[in-house]
Amino acid sequence: MERLEAALEKARSDRSGAKAAVTLTTEAVKAVAPEKNIWEMVKEVKIWPRYARKNRITALIQGKQSGPYDLLRTRTLRQMKENGWSSLAITSPNKSCGKSTVAANLALSLSRQVDLKILVLDFDFRRPALHKILGHRPKTSLHEILAGEQPIETAFLRTGPNLAFALNSSAAANPSELIQSNHAQNRLAEIKNAFQPDVMIFDMPPMLASDENVGFLPSVDCGILIGAAKSTTISQLDICEKELSQLTNVLGVVLNKCKFSENDTDYDYY
Repeated sequence: MERLEAALEKARSDRSGAKAAVTLTTEAVKAVAPEKNIWEMVKEVKIWPRYARKNRITALIQGKQSGPYDLLRTRTLRQMKENGWSSLAITSPNKSCGKSTVAANLALSLSRQVDLKILVLDFDFRRPALHKILGHRPKTSLHEILAGEQPIETAFLRTGPNLAFALNSSAAANPSELIQSNHAQNRLAEIKNAFQPDVMIFDMPPMLASDENVGFLPSVDCGILIGAAKSTTISQLDICEKELSQLTNVLGVVLNKCKFSENDTDYDYY
């Protein structure tokens, strides 16, 4: 507990400095404009409706199936615009809460607003899942990009003209050290400069499973905490929400895997 409190205190003190460092790095790389449109360089893939239903990618299905994610999208986008935020972390207290599924669906819902550009980065380097949810494996992993081993575009896959995912095909050897390194921050600044996204979504590991959130979340504008009905406890949500608020701005808490009466919510629209 003392080590955790010390880490949180250090993260709070470093938070403003971390954001300033990323901003300065971004300004530095702006001097080198990309010769080609990186969105066109990224491989485009298709998520077939049958596969989407199997993996609960319901934001691709118009109507009642995408309604909850559209509501989450609108509320998230409103609060981020009001505060001038562009980076969002999605995490959970423990495993199997569906945070990666929520991240993918939220991004797909956002991408239906054609004036937005969205990037999703799989920062769960211990147990990457986004490539399984989407059904596509990249040539190289995002952690290799952050380590400077591969070109930026090789870990990205595009599902439309304005949405790209940076995925991992394998786990990273030292994820905590990688995420907190200056080299990774520089590469993130290069990614942001190259893609010029309006929203960057980071799929983070569970908060109670590792220290990656403590090291990285101070450089993110805001975060959403995902809990799972019948598996995440109230005490776990309480602890993680307090910790999240010490690291970044809490956008909200989402209860996932929750059964409810449709008659109370859908108002006979569908």
